[in-house]
Amino acid sequence: RERAALELNVDAVQGPDAATFIDFIYVNTISTLALGRVRYALMLREDGFVFDDGTVARLAEHHFLLTTTTANASRVVRHLDFCHRILRPELDICIEPVTDQWAQFAVAGPDTRAVLAKLASPGKEIGNESFPFMATIEATLCDTIPARLFRISFSGELAYEIAVPASQGATLATALQQAGAIPYGLEAVNVLRLEKGHPVGSELNGQTTAADLGLGAMLAKKKDFIGRALSQRPALLEPHRETLVGLRPRSPGATLQAGAHLIPAGVPATAANDRGHITSAAYSATLGHWIALALLSGGTARTGEIFRAVNPLQNTETEVEVVPRIFHDPEGSGLHV
Repeated sequence: RERAALELNVDAVQGPDAATFIDFIYVNTISTLALGRVRYALMLREDGFVFDDGTVARLAEHHFLLTTTTANASRVVRHLDFCHRILRPELDICIEPVTDQWAQFAVAGPDTRAVLAKLASPGKEIGNESFPFMATIEATLCDTIPARLFRISFSGELAYEIAVPASQGATLATALQQAGAIPYGLEAVNVLRLEKGHPVGSELNGQTTAADLGLGAMLAKKKDFIGRALSQRPALLEPHRETLVGLRPRSPGATLQAGAHLIPAGVPATAANDRGHITSAAYSATLGHWIALALLSGGTARTGEIFRAVNPLQNTETEVEVVPRIFHDPEGSGLHV
């Protein structure tokens, strides 16, 4: 559970009305974010379904930096432009896609702080007290490279994300590896985020709401935002909607497969008996068995129930137990060391 390099997608929103605009875009309140802090944020489509998630960093009073999911980067840019030009043209802001201007790396794992300490300027404090979780600072790396450091984590471990000018990306990548960081691939990232129950595109599939994903508490009650009214439609609040849950096989050696249908025990594997499907699955070396996230009808009330994960294409069935979706370190202690 350590060490990574990963490029992100970012947009900058600046101007006197930037905080007002950001509050309109995201379901949670961002205008209260302190300078030098970062907040996880969620945006909906106008129909109330989840559009994208990411982080927002407040770099100055009227300067915010947004990260998006890779697959949605261009759509988010178009969405922001539409919201400004058509929905809120009175707001004095500037939206600038800055992904190409920065090379951004995520460095994660128990040795992360020791690796960064070798690159940061002498005296630059990156410990937990001076640089806590969900904070951002500016620093100089390798003596000459200006950088923004963000204390955020997709893997669920101690982690920092480092943004440097794009022309310095290769230099920083080399320096990180020389300092002891070991690159890992997307498959490893997927396992780590699964262990922490973090949703990605498989779960943010255009048919899920914030409540479906267990994020309903993020919806602010004292402000307007895109999708607020339609997110409260009765059909989207129905208790039998498919909601995100964790699954583990009853047999530790069994394999789980994304796309498998969830069928109650003792009934035929038919469409009428289908209660949901596995969205993501992987083998967890930390836990020693396969794990999965799934969208299950009435899922949040089904913890402890047994289902069959049926894959009709490969003619397989695996008994699974519904469990909380955070498999590893549910208290989040690894984020604050």
